[in-house]
Amino acid sequence: MEKERLLSSSSLPIEDCKPKTKRDENKWGDWLAVTASILIWLIICLAIYSMVSSLEQFLAPVSKGERKLILQRCASMRTLPTGFDASKRTESDRFDPGTNSTLLRNAKIWTGSLNGTEIIYGDVLLHNGIVKALGYIPSKVLGSIKPDALNVHDLQGAWVTPGLVDLHSHIGVGSAPDLKGASDTNSHNGPILSWLRSIDGLNTHDDSYRLSIAGGVTTAQVLPGSGNNIGGQSFVIKLRSTPERSVISKLVEPPPTLNGTEYAYTHPQKWRHMKHACGENPSRSYDATRMDSIWAFRQAYNEARIIKESQDKYCEVAEKGDWKMLSDMKWSESLQWEALVDVLRGKVKITNEFKFPVASFHHAGSAYLVPDLLKKTYGGAPAIALFSSNFRKKREAYRGSEFGPRTLADDGIRVVMKSDHFVINSRYLLNEAAVAFYYGLPANLALSSVTTVPAEAAGLGHRVGRIRPGYDADVVIWDSHPLSLGATPTQVYIDGIPQLENAVVSFKPPTFQDVPKTPNFDIEASDAVRYEGLPPLMPKAAGVENILFVNVSQLWSVHGSDIVPQIVASNSTSSSVLVHQGKILCISTDDTNPFACASRVKGDSRVVHLDGGMIAPALTTFGTEVGVSEIRLEASTNDGGVIDPLTDTVPSILGDDPTVRAVDGLLFQGRNTLLAYRGGVTTAIVPPTGSAFWKGLSTAFNTGSTSSLQPGAIIKDVVALHTEIGKGHRVSVSTEIATLRKLLLEGDKETAFTSVSKGELPLVIHVHNADIMATLIRLKQEVEVFAGATEAWMIASDIAQANINVILSPSKSFPETWDRRRILPGPPLSYDTPLTVLLDHNVTVAIGVENGYEARHTRFDMAWAALESNDRIDRVDAYAIASTNFEKIFGFTISPENREYVAWKGGDVFDMSSKAVAIFSSSRGSSIIIKSIYDDMTAVTMHARVDQFGELFPIGVMGPPHQTARTA
Repeated sequence: MEKERLLSSSSLPIEDCKPKTKRDENKWGDWLAVTASILIWLIICLAIYSMVSSLEQFLAPVSKGERKLILQRCASMRTLPTGFDASKRTESDRFDPGTNSTLLRNAKIWTGSLNGTEIIYGDVLLHNGIVKALGYIPSKVLGSIKPDALNVHDLQGAWVTPGLVDLHSHIGVGSAPDLKGASDTNSHNGPILSWLRSIDGLNTHDDSYRLSIAGGVTTAQVLPGSGNNIGGQSFVIKLRSTPERSVISKLVEPPPTLNGTEYAYTHPQKWRHMKHACGENPSRSYDATRMDSIWAFRQAYNEARIIKESQDKYCEVAEKGDWKMLSDMKWSESLQWEALVDVLRGKVKITNEFKFPVASFHHAGSAYLVPDLLKKTYGGAPAIALFSSNFRKKREAYRGSEFGPRTLADDGIRVVMKSDHFVINSRYLLNEAAVAFYYGLPANLALSSVTTVPAEAAGLGHRVGRIRPGYDADVVIWDSHPLSLGATPTQVYIDGIPQLENAVVSFKPPTFQDVPKTPNFDIEASDAVRYEGLPPLMPKAAGVENILFVNVSQLWSVHGSDIVPQIVASNSTSSSVLVHQGKILCISTDDTNPFACASRVKGDSRVVHLDGGMIAPALTTFGTEVGVSEIRLEASTNDGGVIDPLTDTVPSILGDDPTVRAVDGLLFQGRNTLLAYRGGVTTAIVPPTGSAFWKGLSTAFNTGSTSSLQPGAIIKDVVALHTEIGKGHRVSVSTEIATLRKLLLEGDKETAFTSVSKGELPLVIHVHNADIMATLIRLKQEVEVFAGATEAWMIASDIAQANINVILSPSKSFPETWDRRRILPGPPLSYDTPLTVLLDHNVTVAIGVENGYEARHTRFDMAWAALESNDRIDRVDAYAIASTNFEKIFGFTISPENREYVAWKGGDVFDMSSKAVAIFSSSRGSSIIIKSIYDDMTAVTMHARVDQFGELFPIGVMGPPHQTARTA
């Protein structure tokens, strides 16, 4: 009963609880069979689909080999250049077989590592075109090199750096001498020319290569010019000559597309380089505005973007394996725009609209004013490639500052110093770094600015710009600390190959082996930013009658027309000089009481500590547009060019004598003019502007004056008559000389040339060519001065015999034109310089400059001239070539009361340790103080009467000098 009750209570039918029969089991088997059938049919269908798909792919017009190439191309398209691990190299790709290894022993090695702070004392081994080892080099490393294949040089502690890298150069395309039909810098076929390549215009016989190597430059990026918005592609070269003597053999890491548009896409990617230019240069070339330039950029990059997007779509389809779809597509390419496509892909070293990283901004004179904006650049802040002081020749460079490099560095922006060769002769690229260092750029960053930073900006920081194992064997040995004034290579290695044969080594003072001491320019640098590049420059009166200069190491004065040292304190800086109303009242060399002179005056005085500095006559500049041109390329800021009777129509109102006077067109308070004054250059001798046979009458004026009406502003109304003779003018040289002969000998009308014939006026011929100078000497006329005179050294004895004076302008020769091609380069390439040769023949010589911005650094030019003379030019004679020799040449003397003196604080005027802090003369009645020393001055009160202490010593009447020894 219980069993039945339980069965009746179950929710299942009674039959479901019964044992399964065989028929039931067959039902499950049927279900499994159906399922298996379905699976089999699915497998068959998939197999059929796969076969059909494979057949379609097989029948598609993209072969297996083509697919591989397409995929490689797409992968390569997206791959960025990465360089290589130099430490793993055993040989350079630029190694010339047969080159001996070189061991440089006992060197001070500035490696470029650790942000330019690493200095290693030891050896450098150059082997197989690379730096094999440095520092302590084990004997087992040297033992692997055959003794007869190893050159060993003991450097005795000399400085060694990486070869210099010039990031912005036109060497080889704007080659020297500059011939009209041989310049490949700028194309004038349109604003956008991204398809042009500087390598196609490179001249392997440019005279500049040898000279630049002599300045330590081993690598340069050769750019097209700035006449186009996109001037074309640039290329990085080594400057050495190769056995192949070809353009290609100079290239460093050429891109695979160099010799065609197709290449093996498995090749390592190499950086490409391209020149973009904005602003005045392209605008001037095409009479366009900056709005036109930006549109040109946008239009060009839009064309490139269309191509890029089409390529990206093509690769997306290929990488999905849809070869059928790809067979209906076409790879988009354009030989014209392919370089810009690579820019958009980030493969080109060159804002934000098209999103590509900018490697460097060049020129960028105002970049120091917008550091925060630079940091917003896509891909990070670019390096800024600058001049050290070459500003103001055009409006967009007017706010440029010598303090730009240090200001950018203070904001964490990488700085590059460049040459723009031959705007600046790249032989003096290192001097650009040295000048930036002088104005406050830290020493490690100054040296990095011409080595590691430009190498990295060019995408070559893995092989050049440092001395490190595996890096290219490009090193320079220097005769002094690289940042010292006039530092010169004694040997240069490129790819391990020595470049200088029988190099001339100039004597340098022992102090030049140390990092130079430089002045403090914190106030000036702050003002440059505060006033957005235009700080006040007018000097101010001291505000007191008396200034006591203490810690004076040297005092030089002028007696007659000669410079005479009054104080030369070799070991003591406790001499003092009291200036009362612009006159030197007292000189004390009392070591125990530097304030001994203070009791000679009463009333308020200022004490100025010169910190071992010196007082010396003010300097003179010649040959620049200082005072007659403010912005060279802005006509509205200049006096304008002269009318040349040989080529222009002379207005009848000028009468028979079209000679103009520079004094009538003087412009005072210009920035280059005032910067010259602040640099101790208080006199400028300038002719009228313009290149013409009949230039006009020069004038001498005071660079610190406010106007021509200020007393002492015009030193001499008319200094000389100037004419210019040379090849390349609109008339022939023979025509110019025939005209000069007629004006001097046969003139029947009163002109300025008549005054020359009567001996009343000096005649200055601006001429560089030795053959033209020889012809002028044969005239046996009243030629008194050759200015420019690059080739004057060739006929120095004839010039001396003809009693002609010479103004070398510039003092450093460069074969810029055909008339200047026969230069005497000086150390390390020659023992003599044009200056030493002329002085050896007793020619009276002075030095000038060609650009207004250079006038302020006249002191550096005169010091450089002395340093490379191997002690044949002493300090006094060197100072005279930038001061009193001009008075001898032009036959005028600055009176003692008008003679200005400069107080230099911090050290010697012949190195980079000092800066001008005060200028005084008795004609002013007070001293002019240069702004930056106000914080260094202390007001004191004196209560003694002047007449209690005997004779006064006004300027120029100081009595017998305390010491007249001329020290090197």
